[in-house]
Amino acid sequence: MDKNKAPNYTADQIQVLEGLEAVRLRPGMYIGNTDVGGLHHLFQEVVDNSIDEAMAGYCDRIDVTIHADGSLSVRDNGSGIPVEIHHKTQISTLETVLTKLHAGGKFGQEGGHYKVSGGLHGVGVSVVNALSEWLEAQVWYNGRHYQQRFARGVAQGPVEDLGPTDDRGTLIRFKPDAQIFKTINFQAEVIVYRMRELAFLNKGITMTFDDERSGRKHFFLYKGGIVSYVHYLNRNKTHVNKDPVYISGEKDDVQVEAAIQYNDSYTETTLSFANNINTHEGGTHLVGFRSALTRSINDYARRRGLLKNSDENLTGDDVREGCTAIVSVRVKDPQFEGQTKTKLGNSEIRGIVESLVNEALSTYLEENPVDAKRIVEKCLQAARARQAARRARELTRRKSALEISALPGKLADCSFTDPSVCEIFIVEGDSAGGTAKQSRDRRFQAVLPLRGKILNVEKARLDKILSNPEIRSMVTAFGTGIGEDFDIEKARYGKIVLMTDADVDGAHIRTLLLTFFYRYMRPLLEEGYVYIALPPLYGVRKGKDIYYAYDDEELEKVLERIGRSGALIQRYKGLGEMNADQLWETTMDPERRIILKLTVDDAILADDIFTTLMGEKVEPRREFIEAHAAEATNIDI
Repeated sequence: MDKNKAPNYTADQIQVLEGLEAVRLRPGMYIGNTDVGGLHHLFQEVVDNSIDEAMAGYCDRIDVTIHADGSLSVRDNGSGIPVEIHHKTQISTLETVLTKLHAGGKFGQEGGHYKVSGGLHGVGVSVVNALSEWLEAQVWYNGRHYQQRFARGVAQGPVEDLGPTDDRGTLIRFKPDAQIFKTINFQAEVIVYRMRELAFLNKGITMTFDDERSGRKHFFLYKGGIVSYVHYLNRNKTHVNKDPVYISGEKDDVQVEAAIQYNDSYTETTLSFANNINTHEGGTHLVGFRSALTRSINDYARRRGLLKNSDENLTGDDVREGCTAIVSVRVKDPQFEGQTKTKLGNSEIRGIVESLVNEALSTYLEENPVDAKRIVEKCLQAARARQAARRARELTRRKSALEISALPGKLADCSFTDPSVCEIFIVEGDSAGGTAKQSRDRRFQAVLPLRGKILNVEKARLDKILSNPEIRSMVTAFGTGIGEDFDIEKARYGKIVLMTDADVDGAHIRTLLLTFFYRYMRPLLEEGYVYIALPPLYGVRKGKDIYYAYDDEELEKVLERIGRSGALIQRYKGLGEMNADQLWETTMDPERRIILKLTVDDAILADDIFTTLMGEKVEPRREFIEAHAAEATNIDI
């Protein structure tokens, strides 16, 4: 390159993105990603606008429909979007809202049209418009019915006046753009979950769902609000206090609601919301709530002599064991971290929530001594178990890299030490373990055989869990610690691969393992460390060649390709039926294997499923099996 020659860099090379072009060019900046999560973010942006109408008192009904053509519509009976010419843009207000970023009724010191709202950035519905193949807006406003259509964010004509009406409200119908999204197929379960959540958080609001593709319909109306939500989350659990503690108050224009109920499980389920937005990463409102919970229960236990002077205070983990709680705040000017709004940052909210919850919870405990004693006893049991678990955990800690003896004897470790390239296979039984040890690449693949089925952790505390030798072996091998001591930075392997047989027993072992990971090593799932190996179901031998098929459909394709004559079909019921070469070729070779990466997209839904399937109560489990029996495949009979 000639250093003396200036590059051909001119004014013509400077791009100016007009209107919504920036959104289409960089959609991830506005909706997080263009995968399933981003797709459903479009729905959330539109429905959140309707919920803002509900919070302001203008709306009491929201109808969501997934249409047969794959489009989605949200209809509310709120005040409707104005259609008058906007003084600044000189186009209709409806078109302004749908085509201009940062245009909305939620700005200004008094929040514009809304006192509190979830959508504060003013980019929501315009982003939906930009990322849709087409969008249709209908407005019932000031006694007239209006309509306007858009294509990829561009108005296809002016606002149409369709005549007089007695209705009011807004309907937004849109079809996501296949040029933008990897999939444009809305998942009914995701939408139903969010609608149920919103109906709980906004008591008295009617919400309906209609999926024209399947005929599935839902109706949501919860007059009990978040109290009903706690009842719903605890429906498959045994209660410690019969009725949830309900807390409601307002301070400095911040509205606070909380509902608390203890159950006999050993896990915490706390959901936090700010202006109806699920703050998955918590924030100052959650910190304030947890601080008040710990303080109130410790103070009461001391006053009543349930904690002696010589006893140490109950920890936050102690008082949250078996606690199901909803914390919801409504704030005029919430400070969220980013457009996806997963964490509340307002510093003043912590003190407000802590003060209101502490006062109300202290009063409840004094006025309900029977329930209060049960709650404190539950917390004291948790404290005793914590102390026992602390002693048990010491047995699982890997002391140093030099003390190889600290690793479990059954572990066939790999020679590489870089976690990013190392992987460990969890297999059932010494037989499969022996084959896996012969098959593996010793440089980066470790094998840990488990003997039998591990303990169902859904029905046990941590101290009992850590007395299980199979679980101790896993914790020691992984190197991460467990529970409150868990540190993913200490993980010895970048991949943990569950390699069980493709039968009922194998599926059960896999479920027990996943329950354990979810309850006590959740970051492994959240950060994508856990995989499921998918060994082939069939081997087809013809002459000297062997072909593998992973399901019945693939088997048919193999047989059509190679010809059925002379083909010998073997169905593998277990890994032990393969020799070492076959296991390497089909299941362990990184170049050819198929492994499924596990994530926890919806922790609460996962929590509910684990409680249903692995908990103490039989009836919910039977109902689940009956409801989903038709979906089961590859059942061994």
